[in-house]
Parts: sequence; structure tokens; C-alpha cells
Amino acid sequence: MNGIEHAEGAEPWRRLHRDGLKVTALYMLGVAVGAGVPVAIGIGSGPGLLIALAFVVPGAAVVIGLVVGYESIRLRVTRYRVTDARVEMHTGVLFKTRRSLMRERIRSVDLTANPLERVFGLAKVKVGTGETGSGTGSTNEQTLTLDSVARAEADRLRAELLRRSAVEAGEDGEQRLATWRPGWLKYAPLSFLTPMLAGAAVGAVFQVADWFGRGGLPVQVVGDLVDEYGPWTVLGLGLVGLLVLGAIASLALQGEAWWGHRLDREPGGTLRVRRGLFVSRSLSLEEERIRGVEIVEPLGVRSAGAGRLDVVAIGLKTDQEGSDLSTLVPAAPLPAVVDAAEAVVGPVDCALTPHPRTARARRLRWAAVAVVVLAAAATVPHLLWDLPALLSAAIVLAAVLASVFAVWTAFDSYASLGHALTERHLVSRRGSTRRATVHLDRSGIIGWRLTQSVFQRRMGLMTLDATTAAGKGHYAVIDADEHEILDFAAEAVPDLLRPFVVRSPE
Repeated sequence: MNGIEHAEGAEPWRRLHRDGLKVTALYMLGVAVGAGVPVAIGIGSGPGLLIALAFVVPGAAVVIGLVVGYESIRLRVTRYRVTDARVEMHTGVLFKTRRSLMRERIRSVDLTANPLERVFGLAKVKVGTGETGSGTGSTNEQTLTLDSVARAEADRLRAELLRRSAVEAGEDGEQRLATWRPGWLKYAPLSFLTPMLAGAAVGAVFQVADWFGRGGLPVQVVGDLVDEYGPWTVLGLGLVGLLVLGAIASLALQGEAWWGHRLDREPGGTLRVRRGLFVSRSLSLEEERIRGVEIVEPLGVRSAGAGRLDVVAIGLKTDQEGSDLSTLVPAAPLPAVVDAAEAVVGPVDCALTPHPRTARARRLRWAAVAVVVLAAAATVPHLLWDLPALLSAAIVLAAVLASVFAVWTAFDSYASLGHALTERHLVSRRGSTRRATVHLDRSGIIGWRLTQSVFQRRMGLMTLDATTAAGKGHYAVIDADEHEILDFAAEAVPDLLRPFVVRSPE
């Protein structure tokens, strides 16, 4: 149970849950077994194996003991408390660390629990302000993480830290905005994760073969199949087999990450996202910090009429596009995504202004350059070396497919371009392999950035970046008409750009 220290006239200090020690011990045992099995397989059998085990087993026991001992001290010295004004945590084994966050600046509370933690009824609580400190390691300055907290205590902290004294809970309780359906798993194999997982599977095969001292076996097997069935047959069947394997893996990952997902609006103006099959996750966001939404349609998912919904919010700055930290609704039918977007920020349906045809010409020129480079890359190896039939077929096929894709992408990316203004939002759409439509709250725009390359200037194009304190920090309207886009920016946020625009008498 959580230990509590009472101090007269002050909020009590609380300790982390002692069952976190059991979680650490079991986790380290699993790591030791996972690392020791490949070592034993690589050594083989006989006296060498016995000698190796005589060193590996005691070594693993020492490592487990040291880690568990360190964790025991950490749990004992770490304490936290929540006052009316602050969240405070004192921790540190060798060096004492004191962390303190102002409650009024807290923007998100994230709860996670892996399978071991769920068995023992524990969770990890991450409190964030969405701000960045200065100095070394500043990316972590404005977060506070409580590792190994009882689940009930974690829920209490989440509710308390996001509660505002000026906002009273209503009688209606939670409002369901979106609910995940198992049928949405069909979109998982259509993501770019599928070929990446297929490539990882190939690497795993070579690694396992190397463990058994047969690193060249996969190449030998493929060579024998080519001799018997021909390069094109082996290449075709091999690609199909890898894609099927990648699809199965992506289904498993998507199912684990988003099983049981639901998006709720809680009393007091808070959005809560809950999901996870083995590792449960819960993220809460204050609606007053939301500055818009982004409807993202990756190419494969878009081909099936689906997309996902990301939030643009203060306190959820992510370093990588597509990070699921900002995702409100995973890959789902587009009508369901639009309904959820409208439930969060209001109406999102509007007609977009198309961009000049010179923007299409610009993309076609880049596609032509890509085709020439790919043709050269496929030709040069054939001139310099006598390539095996399978490798030659793979190079030619890859170059042809990539060239066709480059030309198609040029047309599709132009067709995706568009921008508009609604009563509340600036709307911008761009991209082909990752088409994204952002609905950015006009009141959250704090600045403009105008860029124009030499090639854009010759074509009469310009890129407008809307700067905001939320999300990625800036959202662009690319390759728009250089005259029209200035009027667009002046209308979106009056008086922000107008002092810097000089209009001709015409």
C-alpha cells in the first residue's frame, strides 16, 4: 500500500506503491532469460555450454539483484504530494531531485500500465504542462512522472489535477464522442508499417540463422528456389509472402494499441482517450487548450475511404509526425472521423480554394527528375556488373514502379492542395502519401511566416505558414497564388499582417 507521511499544517507526502518492486523483478527476469537463451544457443552443447552457464547464470542473478536493489531504494526515497497550487515530487538515489509543477499550468495527465503493472494493479502517471524549459535536457523539464502508483490513486490524481475550481461537474456525466470497432482493424495492413514489419521479419530470419552458425542459409535457400522456379516467380511469391507476414504483424500491433478505444468528453471540459489491450493507456486533455484538429489520410488508408483524427493542442507537442500521443481516433471510416472532429471543434465541412496550375507543373518537374535518377540508378549497375537474375529483376521492377508512383504522386499531391476560411478556423489541405487537412483555430494563430523560393517566385507561388503555440507549432498553406494568399492571411487574422502589406494602386 502507498505510504503516507503527515506534516503538521501541510498536505501529506505519499510514497510509490511497493508492488513496483515485484514488477521490476519479474521484468528483469524476463530480460535475463531473453538474453541468455540466444547466448546458450550460440555456444552450443557440451562442456562449453556448461562453462558458459557457470558464468551467465550468476552474472544474470547479480544484475537482477542490483537492479531490484536500486528500485527498492528508489521506491523508498521517492515521495510526492498535491497541494492547492502545486504538484511536487522528491526523488533521487545518488542525487536528490526536487520537481514542482504549478497546477494551473498542467495541460495533460497520461496514465499507462503494461501487462505486469496491470496484474499488480499499478499504473504510471505522467503529468505535463506542454512547456519547454531551458538548458540541457530541457525537453523533459516540464513533465513529472510517478512510476508505480496504485490504479485507484492514479485515477484520483488524474481527476484532481485536471479539475478546475471554477468548473463544476455536470449531471450528465461523460459524453461518448467515438468508440473503436474491431472492424476498423482492416485498415491496419494498409499502412506503411506493413512493409517495414516485413523487412524486420527478413532481418530476424538472418539473425536467428546466425545464432545457429548458419548465417548464409537464407541466401542459399533463395538461390536454390531461383534455380528451380525462376527469378520472377520467386520474387513475386516472396513479395506476397512478406506482405502477408507484415499485414499480420500490423494487425497485431494495431489491435494491441487501440483495442477498447473510446473518446469521451468528461464533465468540466476535458477530453479523455482510453485504449490498449495489454498495455492500457489513458490521456486526458483540457478542451480550452485545443486549437484545432487534423484529419490525416495516409495513402493506403485513404484508398479504403478512411483516415484518422489528430488533435492540435497546447501541451501535446510531438517530435514525430504521426505520433499516437496526439491521436484522438485511429484509422476509421472517414464519416466516423468527421463526426468525431465536429464533436470536438464544430463543423468542418467547407469548400477549399484550389491552387494555381503552376503548382502542378512544379510537382511534375520534380517527378521528371525522379524518373531520370531512377532510370540511371537501374542502368548503371547492369553496365558495371554481371548481376544475378533475381537481383536484376528486382532492380528493374523497383525502378519502374517507383517511376510510375512518382508521376502519379505529382498529380495527386496537386489535387490535394486547397485552403479556406470558416467562421472559426483556417483550413489547409496538402500531401499525397500523407494527405492532411488541418482545421486551425484562427484565434490561436500568433504569427505568419511567408517563404518564396526562386522557383516559386518565377511561377507566382508562395507558401504561408500559420504559427501557433499548439501541435507542431506551424501549419502551412503551400504553393498558393502569391497575391491571393496575402489577402487570405489578412482576412484570417485581421491586423496581424496588414501593417506589412503594401498594395499597388491597381
